[in-house]
Amino acid sequence: MNKGTTSATVLEQIRRHPLGERRILFKGATIVTMDPAIGVIDRGDLLVEGDTITCVGPGLNAGDAVVVDATGTILAPGFVDTHRHAWQAQLRRIMPDVDDLGRYVADALIGYATVYRPEDMYTGTRLAALTAIDSGITTMLDFSHNSRSPEHSDAAVEALRDTGIRGVHASMGPHFGTWDQQWPGDLARIKDRYFSSSDQLLTLRLGSLATGEIAGPALAYGPELARVAADLDIAVSVDAVFGTSSSEAILRWADDGILGADVTLIHATGLTPDAWKVMGDTGATVSLAPTSDAQIGLETAIPAVDEALAAGIRPGLSIDVEVALAGDMFTQMRTLHAIQRMRAVNTVHGTDRQPQRIDTHDVLDFATVQGARTNGLDGTTGSLTPGKKADLLVVQAEDLNNMPLNDPIGTLVLGADARNISAVLINGEPRKWNGQVLDVDLPALRHEVHASRAYVLDASARA
Repeated sequence: MNKGTTSATVLEQIRRHPLGERRILFKGATIVTMDPAIGVIDRGDLLVEGDTITCVGPGLNAGDAVVVDATGTILAPGFVDTHRHAWQAQLRRIMPDVDDLGRYVADALIGYATVYRPEDMYTGTRLAALTAIDSGITTMLDFSHNSRSPEHSDAAVEALRDTGIRGVHASMGPHFGTWDQQWPGDLARIKDRYFSSSDQLLTLRLGSLATGEIAGPALAYGPELARVAADLDIAVSVDAVFGTSSSEAILRWADDGILGADVTLIHATGLTPDAWKVMGDTGATVSLAPTSDAQIGLETAIPAVDEALAAGIRPGLSIDVEVALAGDMFTQMRTLHAIQRMRAVNTVHGTDRQPQRIDTHDVLDFATVQGARTNGLDGTTGSLTPGKKADLLVVQAEDLNNMPLNDPIGTLVLGADARNISAVLINGEPRKWNGQVLDVDLPALRHEVHASRAYVLDASARA
């Protein structure tokens, strides 16, 4: 896929047709499908019809389809972020060296969060989603835990909608400060207004905390919040799953029958063997935050990938908080890959045992297929499987930092970055093309972001 006028012309041809009448044929790519029945195809073609992948293989003939010459590229599934607090994006790296959860809570949740207006929610969430698209994340779960009013929630959902990302809005009430106390009751209104169809880009989940230690019992998952989710027929994402107290809560949830495949446990760091056993037995999903645990020092500070795999759980990956961390999936994959392999070797050092290492295919699987499953979207996205929605990346394999292409999965995990992603499709719609995120007035966005940041910093300093 050439970068330049040819690519721009192809984009014009694609957009000339409404989505329902659109056919796009990518030709000559190395296709990393992440579908075990298909695998990797060298010099393969992929056909998108409307919003759906309809065929993958060599030598496809698609008649009147718009043809994209994808020679010298890797086609891959879009990455899936299973947990990010998107509203914070205008405060990126404002606390890069925060070294414990308490300091983060004090500065971000007791300080900045309490002064956010609905327009600040919109700006932060939109910025996070657009940047996710730029770095190849086509699905993002926004753990929106600053829902101070119905208007704050609406702003967060509308920001996801306006970017065109496949978004999951996990709504939770604020930890601290003054708010309308509308959550979780307001979830019914949100669902009716924004999530009336099961066949749309946005889905709704209930967000909660594992225990009441951080912000009190009202936000802690248990039978009452489980009933709310069940009545609305939505899944649950539980954040701050750490240590002994969360382990005890997990055992209670299992006893109460409210732990299962529709519940995602985020971090899952420092849990007991008994907790892991019931998580595996009940089919609960896990969202790891590799840089968050390691860099901030959460609980043991070791991402719980080995524990998850031992329990039969293949986890999804997530970004968590951009106030302190990188916002792309490449960083998450590389961090987890390095930490797990370091830990594996260190565990057996000085013995005759062999280390149990994960590989690059594992972490790419976590970032795509398992992320989709964790978000409850495995039938929709996560692999380049015919019948799934067309959420895909075109990655330049002959760029300076990637050439020559020897191992496409190794290149995606260890070599590539956002600059190599020449195109992103979400639901069949081009959202990045010729290396640029589409339909964004960058100067206007920059002005909006800077104005929002200035307000939040000034208002929190005066609070």
